[in-house]
Amino acid sequence: MTKRRDSDRDFFAQTPGSQAPVADVLVPVAVDHPYSYRIPDGLALAEGDFVKVSLGAREAFGVVWALRQGEGDKLKPVLARLDLPPLAPKLRAFLDWVAAWTLAPRGMVLRMATRAAEDAEDEPARIGIRATGVPPRRPTPARARALAALIDGLGATKAELARTAGVSQSVIDALVDDGALEPVALPPETPGGDPDPAFAAPNLSPVQDKAAQALREAVVARAFKPILLEGVTGSGKTEVYFEAVAEALRGGGQALILMPEIALTAQFLERFARRFGHAPAEWHSAVSPRRRARIWRGAAQGAVRVVAGARSALFLPFSDLRLIVVDEEHEAAYKQDDGVAYHARDMAVVRARQEACAIVLASATPSIETRENARQGRYAWLRLESRFAGRTLPAIEAIDLRREAPPRGKWIAPRLAEAMRECFAREEQVLLFLNRRGYAPLTLCRTCGHRFQCPNCSAWLVEHRHRRALACHHCGHVERRPDVCPQCQSADSLTACGPGVERLAEEAADLFPEARRLVLSSDMPGGMTRMREELQAVEQRAFDLVIGTQLVAKGHNFPHLTLVGVVDADIGLANGDPRAAERTFQLLNQVAGRAGRGEKPGRAFLQSWQKDHPVLRALLSGDFERFYREETEARRAAGLPPFGRLAAIIVSAADRASAELYARELARAGHAARGETGSPDAEIVVLGPAEAPLAVLRGKSRFRLLVKAPRRADLQGFLRRMLNAAPAPRGGLRVAVDVDPQNFL
Repeated sequence: MTKRRDSDRDFFAQTPGSQAPVADVLVPVAVDHPYSYRIPDGLALAEGDFVKVSLGAREAFGVVWALRQGEGDKLKPVLARLDLPPLAPKLRAFLDWVAAWTLAPRGMVLRMATRAAEDAEDEPARIGIRATGVPPRRPTPARARALAALIDGLGATKAELARTAGVSQSVIDALVDDGALEPVALPPETPGGDPDPAFAAPNLSPVQDKAAQALREAVVARAFKPILLEGVTGSGKTEVYFEAVAEALRGGGQALILMPEIALTAQFLERFARRFGHAPAEWHSAVSPRRRARIWRGAAQGAVRVVAGARSALFLPFSDLRLIVVDEEHEAAYKQDDGVAYHARDMAVVRARQEACAIVLASATPSIETRENARQGRYAWLRLESRFAGRTLPAIEAIDLRREAPPRGKWIAPRLAEAMRECFAREEQVLLFLNRRGYAPLTLCRTCGHRFQCPNCSAWLVEHRHRRALACHHCGHVERRPDVCPQCQSADSLTACGPGVERLAEEAADLFPEARRLVLSSDMPGGMTRMREELQAVEQRAFDLVIGTQLVAKGHNFPHLTLVGVVDADIGLANGDPRAAERTFQLLNQVAGRAGRGEKPGRAFLQSWQKDHPVLRALLSGDFERFYREETEARRAAGLPPFGRLAAIIVSAADRASAELYARELARAGHAARGETGSPDAEIVVLGPAEAPLAVLRGKSRFRLLVKAPRRADLQGFLRRMLNAAPAPRGGLRVAVDVDPQNFL
């Protein structure tokens, strides 16, 4: 961490005269500008310091964004400087950049970087025990084991010592009472331990080693260098970028590995630990606030060397960041839609530029944006075109549902069922993939046609039969599935329409009653802990058949799984998302790639009503380059990203009329905000307003505008002019801006 001279703070200590030192403090609330506070006598501050200030009638913490001389007599004073590592200039510049790009208030961007700091200030002391050298009055085998476990003289907590020695904590308490052990203050725990780049030498193929060497050189250069690492499923991309992590560690620096949260599995952590001797520090929604605080402080002080985490880990205050890895860089999960709308992949590139470090974007199916950057030479491009150890890619076949449909009311086609039967006979594992949670996406009454809809959203309620519940996957509303129709009171008239993974599991149980089955879906109870345990059980062959949503498509390695059946390959193709074809291609390629990663070859069956769709043709032929080429040219012709820019504006209000009226006001302001004829801004187009596809969400009516701009236009400047020219939103009306939207609902 960069050290400050004492004079940096002393300069802004109180001095006599008409001018007084003033601190401009940014507070993590929904404001875009810092508040000014007087620096009291004797308090030395520097930019980046955490301080306590008065904010209205309450006290709040904030960060000193700037220091200056000014009229401080009438200002409230800074109350205290907090004992937290200051935010470095590079991180503050990054937060300013994110706020300017997303049009989010700077205070809310700061909140993403400092939320864990609120729990980091008062770190409780860790109390452990150590041996005193005094023998116990009554030696026993259990007490001897406990003392032997502390023979190195280092302290440990009671729980750690009891676990290591294989004794109960009452044995430890008895040794303390005897004077053989004594309490001692332990240093704060460092999450992630101390990973060793020399712990285990990697076994890389010549192609992998060549790519790894290029990554090592990029890390050593200590300069901004974005690199696309593209490799087929099973090619060993993780082992390659681990060597870049090792190089960062050898140089004394830190590394950040970003992953979609559901891909941050025990399997990945074990692979990391096998290479480096310790698992990395984890950062995701299931990590406790106290542990997050330790990681936050450890990252700022340089004690936490490697963090593997979800998108929010990008805002950690690393003191010496040498490498960022964005694994599965194409994943839509990197986009945050609520609050500050940002794309972690794109912001990671910006942070790497601010930190002057290398960034690796890894994927088997890169986004068109990243691929185009690599094609134009903005990014370096490394390719791994074959699987590790000579293993073959799975053979992909289509099942044309127009000719080979399953029986009425069933979803598994006969050819897929026969292939599954053959796999089970060979004691191989099978994966059935359906990207639809629950039992059925719609429940209706056969008598009157009543459909169960969410009371808060314009969406159907999804049946979850195991919970006997109907649930909205947008707002979280849940209600009990009734026995009679609430509209016509008919009994036994409710029917489930369409399949979800639970219904598919029911059909599989009828077809293969002896197969050990597991349903994997993000809404199953137990959270990340249960998910990791179940994924590990699949790897250890505790199940024959796995039925899952996109949760199972994210980089998992099941060596005994040889068959993948995609039950509905057409999901995702029929919507208004301009990235629909690309995303379906990526998802199906990833899930098919789960097959044949062990010693035996794999197969994948794609059940489809659209066998001739370009996505299906590309997957069946293996001509991925043709798909990318055609999709890229279609984007170029339409002026869509990466050849143009988009911004979405959602206006929401409690009543439909207010939302529509304000959206029309915004559209008029947008038409007036365009630049002079001939300027790039004059080519900006405002489309809409139109009712959003999800017209009601959480009780709010929603109207949508889409702003389309050429790349050379100042889209953010235009949006600011547009928003400033419109009337101020009132009465609970909300305007949300999403630059570079990924979600078109």
